[in-house]
Amino acid sequence: MAALGRPRGAIGASDGVKIGVLTDMSGIFSDNTGPGMVMATRMAVEDFGGSVEGRPIEVIFADHQNKPDVAAAIARDWIATQSVDVIVDAVGTAVALAVQSLAAAKDRVLLNVGSGGSDLTGRACTPVSVQWVWDTYAVGTILGQAMVDRGAKTFFFVTADYTYGEQMQRDATRAILAAGGQVVGRTRHPFGMTDFSSIMLEAASSKADVVVLANAGKDTINAVKSATEFRLTADGRQSLAGLIGIREIRALGLSTAQGVVTPSFFYWDRDEETRKFADRFIKRTGFMPGELQAGGYSAVFHYLKAVAKAGTKDARTVVRSMKSLPVSDFFAPHGTLREDGRMIHDLYLVQVKSPAESRNEWDLMRILATYPGEKVFRPLQDGGCPLVVGG
Repeated sequence: MAALGRPRGAIGASDGVKIGVLTDMSGIFSDNTGPGMVMATRMAVEDFGGSVEGRPIEVIFADHQNKPDVAAAIARDWIATQSVDVIVDAVGTAVALAVQSLAAAKDRVLLNVGSGGSDLTGRACTPVSVQWVWDTYAVGTILGQAMVDRGAKTFFFVTADYTYGEQMQRDATRAILAAGGQVVGRTRHPFGMTDFSSIMLEAASSKADVVVLANAGKDTINAVKSATEFRLTADGRQSLAGLIGIREIRALGLSTAQGVVTPSFFYWDRDEETRKFADRFIKRTGFMPGELQAGGYSAVFHYLKAVAKAGTKDARTVVRSMKSLPVSDFFAPHGTLREDGRMIHDLYLVQVKSPAESRNEWDLMRILATYPGEKVFRPLQDGGCPLVVGG
C-alpha cells in the first residue's frame, strides 16, 4: 500500500537513480566523449555524494557505435529492463534525434551533451530533453560573425555528409551571409573519411579566405592533416576554422594544428575553477577534459540537484525543476536553462598556439574573445519548438 501511495517516479526506499551514459566508446567521437564522458559522469555522482535522499546513484554505459538504430535499441532496453532514469550524452545528431524521440515516448530524461544539431531544441524539442553544451547555430554564429569581423570575406565549406554536417553548414551559412560574407564553394565527404587530398585541393583552388570544416572528431583530424600537407594555410591567404577538441589538437600536434580558429564552450585553463576540475580529471584519466566531458559533469550534477529538489524521478517534473534552478559551476558560472531545453552560457573563440608559444603539453590554445550566450545561441522564438508559447 505504501508503494501504491507514492507519486509516480518518487524515490522509494528500495530504489535510487540510475544513469545510462550512451556514448561513442571507440569511434570518431570517442576522444571528445567516450570513456572521458563516463568518468565525468562518475565524478559528478561522487561530488553529489553518491545518493539522492539516501538512495544510491548508479552509472552504467554503452557504446552506440554511432548508429541511430543501435542507440535506440540500447535505450529501449535500458528503459524496459534496467530502469534507467536518465540517458546522458547521445553524441551524434542522428543518434540524439532517435533517442530523444524514444525518451519522450517513454518519459525518461535525456541530457544531450555531445550532440549539436540545433533542431534538438528547435522543431524536435521535447519536455524531457535538454541540450547542454553546444549546437550548430551557436557554432555557425561564431564562425560566421567572428571570422568576418577578423577580415574574412569568402568561405568554402568542407562538409560531412550526415545530419550534423548539414545543420552546421546551414547555420554557419546563415551567419556568414548575415555578417556580409560570401560562400564561394562547398563539398561533401562521407562519414569516417581518411583521405582529404582531393577535397583540400578543391578548397585551395577556391581561394576562399576561410575553409570551414563542417565535420567532427577524426574526420576533422584527417582534414587538418591534409590541409597542412597541401600547405593550405602556409602563405597566410587562407585559414582553417571548425569545431576541434583539445585531444584532437594534441593528437595533431601544434606544428600541424597551429593557427586553427575554433569556437569553444570550455577550456581547462580559462580560470582557477576550470583548472581545479581539470587537475582532478587528468589524475583520473591521464588527459585533460574537453568541453563535452566538462559539460557532461555539469549536466549530470544539475540533473541530480533537480531530482533532489523535486523529490521525484518523473522526467517532466525533473526537467521543469532543472529549468527553475540557475546553473552555476566551473563550466557555466552564469548559465540558464530555457523553456526549449537549451542551456545558455558563454562561448569563446580560441586559436591553436604555435609550438613556440606553448608552455607544456596541454597548453594548446589561447582565448581570443568571449561571447555572451544570449548573443550567440538562437533566439527562443526562432527555433520552432512547440513548447515555446508564441514560438
